[in-house]
Amino acid sequence: MKRHLGKVLLLMACALALFATVKTDYSHSADFARYKTYSWIKVSVEDPLWEDRVTRAVDSQLSAKGWTKVADGGDAGVAAYGATRTQKTLQTWYNGFGGGWYWRGFGDGLATTTVQETPVGTLMVDIFDSSTKKLIWRGRATDTLSGKPDKDEKKLDKAVAEMFKNFPPPSKG
Repeated sequence: MKRHLGKVLLLMACALALFATVKTDYSHSADFARYKTYSWIKVSVEDPLWEDRVTRAVDSQLSAKGWTKVADGGDAGVAAYGATRTQKTLQTWYNGFGGGWYWRGFGDGLATTTVQETPVGTLMVDIFDSSTKKLIWRGRATDTLSGKPDKDEKKLDKAVAEMFKNFPPPSKG
């Protein structure tokens, strides 16, 4: 049983890494029923090729929720910010006869530890009330990146869909 525990934990960690971490928050005093149109304020991402991808993903979700994009003067203003960072992960593998943890210490096996650098992307989408300029909604998604644009674009679309799953928040009153 103890032999397989490490493998099970590794598989669980890998499974968790397959799904984006998405968090949202909103102003509880905002009446989301009054917002019908939006205009883009800014899209700021590290790679200019991703500006259109982020814009399309957010536009698709807002359109599905009944919001209409206008060039200027929308009821709400939308801004998106994306960044990547590298996360270090240590992996230790035990091999040889008798490897593993025993009551008296390590067995006769060898241990090899490697450091993996995993790219992690974060996208934050903010929605502001255009008349007051106050933030009324924020969504944040973080996910590991594959380095393959087609795969990462699919992850972006899934993360943004998850971000807007419960949008708009319930109206006050």
